[in-house]
Amino acid sequence: MTFRKYLVLAGITVFSTLGDSLLARGMKQLGGISLHDVSGLLLAILNPWVTVGILLLLAFFASYMSALSWADLTYVLPATSLGYVLVALIAKLGFHEEISPTRWVGIALIAAGVGFVAAGPSLTPARHSSDRMAAVPLEEEAKL
Repeated sequence: MTFRKYLVLAGITVFSTLGDSLLARGMKQLGGISLHDVSGLLLAILNPWVTVGILLLLAFFASYMSALSWADLTYVLPATSLGYVLVALIAKLGFHEEISPTRWVGIALIAAGVGFVAAGPSLTPARHSSDRMAAVPLEEEAKL
């Protein structure tokens, strides 16, 4: 895997972690909002924390789409789940949330799983060859 692809995976992790954290901060500032209150939801976007959080989550989705174009979902999702560890740390240190020992164990298991997934291939050979075979008729059809 190239350095650029590692950057995309890192971008997914950082953008989702920061986006979720800033969105949470902004929404806690605003208080309870109901899905039935559309005007309240729209006004929430004007909160700077919410706005920046949404922009970071848009960057996350763009990076995520890019990663899914060259790697399997079963590789991308676990490889970027390190964000769960970072969110827990931000919640504990930045928002002073209480995190139970059971959650810490779960977060540790996620972090260990990242190591197992990262050691494997990003694209399964069977999928790669079947995608090429599926693309051939489309290319031939375009020539007609």
